[in-house]
Amino acid sequence: MKILGKYSIGLGDRFGRQGSAQLKAIIAASEKGYDITPVWNKSNREHITIGTQPADVRIEADFVTNKAGFKSPYFVDADHINFDTVDRFISCSDFFTIDVASYIGKKASDEEINEFIAGVEKYTGELKITGSKLSFKTSQSHIREIAEKYLFAAIKAFDIYRKIEKIKGKGNFVTEVSMDEVPHSQTPVELFFILKMLANENIPVQTIAPKFSGRFNKGVDYVGDPKLFAREFESDLIIIDFAIKEFGLPENLKMSIHSGSDKFAIYPYIGSIIKRSDKGIHLKTAGTTWLEEVIGLAGSGGEALDFVKEIYSKSLEKIDELCAPYADVIDIKVSSLPSINEVSKWTSHKFSDSLRHITGNPDYNPNMRQLIHVAYKIAALNMNDYLRLLETNEETVSACVYENIYNRHICRLFDIN
Repeated sequence: MKILGKYSIGLGDRFGRQGSAQLKAIIAASEKGYDITPVWNKSNREHITIGTQPADVRIEADFVTNKAGFKSPYFVDADHINFDTVDRFISCSDFFTIDVASYIGKKASDEEINEFIAGVEKYTGELKITGSKLSFKTSQSHIREIAEKYLFAAIKAFDIYRKIEKIKGKGNFVTEVSMDEVPHSQTPVELFFILKMLANENIPVQTIAPKFSGRFNKGVDYVGDPKLFAREFESDLIIIDFAIKEFGLPENLKMSIHSGSDKFAIYPYIGSIIKRSDKGIHLKTAGTTWLEEVIGLAGSGGEALDFVKEIYSKSLEKIDELCAPYADVIDIKVSSLPSINEVSKWTSHKFSDSLRHITGNPDYNPNMRQLIHVAYKIAALNMNDYLRLLETNEETVSACVYENIYNRHICRLFDIN
């Protein structure tokens, strides 16, 4: 059976050119005593936008790991798939992020809901989690409310899982269930019963990606109260641990943080909690690699700088079109975006510093960073020139990618000096 490691990181690489730099960061972490499983991921939306195929991610992952002599496990994730999009990923993926967000709120049949409620009757009243201070109270009406909101989504997760299993075979892939791209966070009580639903459907889920309070905007820091997040996160870990024992879920079931890239404000809390409780974590960092490519090209100057300035110019012109698919996970203050004329006069240093996520730098502009984060479509429209510039400036770009994944993400999350 394929087992995901205790620590794992989702590595997005939209244009498929930075696998070696990403893997170098994973290897550097292992040399410090942290074995992290790399999981290359790319969504159906990104494939369509760029014009790539799911098999391209497998080709990249296999090539860079073989080239580096990397003998540890690694995976290729069919990121945020649903029943309609999973087919094209099945043959080349061995990790599937089953996204049930669009099914949440749709009601299962009364018979299915009543059957679920009857099966969890013993959890009504006050439930105290052994070995922790966590307890919660439930009523039949509360459980019914949870079932009406989430049971249909759990059933659809099973439909998608079975579709994959029929082709891949049982135990030949890792299953993640994602419900983060929704307006409201799930409470620990809701998570408890969601896990029961997944267990009832016999889904061997190894990672679960809930929605937390606060905003997890793409490519920028966490917006919210880090201490509130820490309380939610720790409570969810307790719930997961209890659900493993209570429902027979996989022993390695762990939390997955989606849009986890650059959430530096909460990394110390995540790191200390998982260390103290001896738990694993899956962190998705998709999108940051593309940003680092832009930063590296800007830093290279000349034609490369002109190219990324043009990307910014066109992204401003098409801002509504580019932002629409990501409306729930970006928050751009248009008034804080520099004008096209202003950016046209910038040096390499100024452009790079405006995008590089170093909050102490007065030039850093999170609004510009979010816009460029969703502007990879502009580069894809000029694919030949973009890939040529990446190749020409490979040393500078790959150094940016490595620095970002290793120093800003891995070292901060695991407190590596």
